[in-house]
Amino acid sequence: MKCDTELLLDGLVFPECPRWQAGKLWFSDMIGRKVMSVDLSGNVETIVKVPGQPAGLGWLPDGALLIVSMTDRKLLRYDSHSLSEIADLSQLASFHLNDMVIDSQGRSYIGNFGFDIHSITSTPSTANVILVTQDGNTKIVADNLLFPNGSVITPDEQTYIVAESLAQKLRAFTIHHDGTLTNQRTWAQLDGLLPDGICLDAEGAVWIASATDKDTSEVMRITEGGKVTHRIKPSNIAFACILGGPDRRTLFIATADTSNPEKAFTKQSGRIEYAEVDVPGAGFP
Repeated sequence: MKCDTELLLDGLVFPECPRWQAGKLWFSDMIGRKVMSVDLSGNVETIVKVPGQPAGLGWLPDGALLIVSMTDRKLLRYDSHSLSEIADLSQLASFHLNDMVIDSQGRSYIGNFGFDIHSITSTPSTANVILVTQDGNTKIVADNLLFPNGSVITPDEQTYIVAESLAQKLRAFTIHHDGTLTNQRTWAQLDGLLPDGICLDAEGAVWIASATDKDTSEVMRITEGGKVTHRIKPSNIAFACILGGPDRRTLFIATADTSNPEKAFTKQSGRIEYAEVDVPGAGFP
């Protein structure tokens, strides 16, 4: 199948959780254990090393960068000089932390694996979504999800949508003033797909990175109910996507040959690819 993307950056270990901020694409080289950025000319910078493996990224209203630290299950703050702990979620998350989205009030919604997905002896089990406030207060706001992964918040901050990867669907929730989530519903059933990272556009459609295998993996634009309106084929397996660039019409895609930690370092197949789209990004992140 022909590749529909251009290459911005390669030689990464395993890029994930891309974000557009301050004229650059920021992302976690998750298995490489560092947060990085790249501009549209391909200039790369390592922002900070995260021993616990960085995952979801986001910014507080004061401009501080928050980083999910996966394996020690903590939410960290980076102030351009050092890392500090916002919250330890090890008593709430049943396995490694995953992606995150932050709203305009600086509240972080964080999913987790639920079980060791890379172990052949593990039995799949459900996981939760944890809400963390700026001052470090925590609470579970959704549970019984099969691998909650990439997530978005609509521009009016009324709806939270999360990729429930192993259930092959997008779930939606109503957001209340205190940040709690109710009215859980299926936003789109995605049989045969594996929705990983997602992003939202100005017409309310969701772009999903379907992390199946190299031959079948695509990034697809989905409308509520599950209709696929556009497909983009990257050169590698797509694990996450974000709409960015000066007008938020550049779809950046984080790809790699594998998500297996034992193989990723050897291959270093991670890439940032991109394609231009018609409808700009919207909402959070």
